[in-house]
Amino acid sequence: MEQAQNDLLTRTGPGTPMGDLFRRYWIPILQDSELPENDCSPVRVKLLSERLLAFRDSEGKLGLIDEFCAHRGVSLWFGRNEDCGIRCPYHGWKFDVTGQCTQVPSEPVESGYAKKIKLRSYPLVEMGGVLWTYMGAPEKQPPMPGFEWANLPGSHRFFSKRLQECNWLQAMEGGIDSSHVSFLHSGDLHKDKLHRNTKGANYQADTSPKFEVIQSPGGLLIGARRNAEPGQFYWRITQFIMPWYTMVPPYGDNALNGHAWVPIDDESCFAWSWTYHPTRPLTDEEHEVMSAGGGIHVKYVPGTFRPLANKDNDYLIDREAQKSKRSFSGIESIGVQDAAVQESMGPIQDRTRENLVSTDNAIIMARHMLRKTALDLIKGIEPMALDPSAHAVRSAAFVLPADKPFHSEKPEAFIATAGVSHTSI
Repeated sequence: MEQAQNDLLTRTGPGTPMGDLFRRYWIPILQDSELPENDCSPVRVKLLSERLLAFRDSEGKLGLIDEFCAHRGVSLWFGRNEDCGIRCPYHGWKFDVTGQCTQVPSEPVESGYAKKIKLRSYPLVEMGGVLWTYMGAPEKQPPMPGFEWANLPGSHRFFSKRLQECNWLQAMEGGIDSSHVSFLHSGDLHKDKLHRNTKGANYQADTSPKFEVIQSPGGLLIGARRNAEPGQFYWRITQFIMPWYTMVPPYGDNALNGHAWVPIDDESCFAWSWTYHPTRPLTDEEHEVMSAGGGIHVKYVPGTFRPLANKDNDYLIDREAQKSKRSFSGIESIGVQDAAVQESMGPIQDRTRENLVSTDNAIIMARHMLRKTALDLIKGIEPMALDPSAHAVRSAAFVLPADKPFHSEKPEAFIATAGVSHTSI
């Protein structure tokens, strides 16, 4: 890849092509538990290189505004959340959830000065236990997303987010790279309680998958084919949904998993992880495993969203476990394993030096789709996957006769149908 192409895909700040594209979608930014009650402490939010402040006012209204006071630039995170607004601690200027200044104590009310001051603000909406924002032109605001997990009862889902200290793109590309599972995660497939003892985990022993990738209404259907019984192939189908969502193929009756890779700035992102079952509540054991950092989730440094195993402690790698083959990577937890290899590429991967092979077809097509969509937007062509129907899809895993194409034999497997379980082995 040429450096200019790499720059286009990885830079997401205001005024960049990719930044303008991302601002056309609803963006998950906070767990609802981060703003648990009226007049609770505000939360700093850095998103697409913009520094913002989220808060819930005295009436329960949600606001996402510029972090800095319009007076002298003090961070409003230090402010008082009271009487339907954030009051700057420096000189008492007050702002409501729309960013409108409502009080300037030093100026007479009759002067109307406060009405002339308004901070940048974005809508903040609660859905599915997540707080979402839209940062694009108001007249272009799309409907709320239609992901299956967001419309299920809370008992059916578990989600988390973790800080990932690298650019969003190399993180997301890991989410659509099915070939690495046979290596990086191979040990966990046989010991993690959410993966072990399934046919799918056993089929991962084939370390040379063949890929078939086709475009879908929301992005890409990525089929990874491995050998199963004679005359049959085991297919794992990953969904890539524009602009940064990936849906991981399931194992057995275990729950479905998915990710969103949301840029904080050009050198860090939040990796959101969702685990949900479409037809049953998650079990106590599943909750226990995930809360302890199992499955695709991680343990945290207390009081933060940073993984406990991180680049500062070499991800707690156990070389003896790696050498004895108890663990392929020597690193515990699927989520931490992903973070370790993706962060090891540097803050922004130098793609001018890579050498791609046939198993990278999904990555090549996703890059092309992202680049084309961003450049088309400059020409006024609307991006794909704005309609909620594009999100109402599933990943899948199944076995087919060797002569049957995955995308036409089981089309129902890729549609999220209420009351119908997912397709998995």
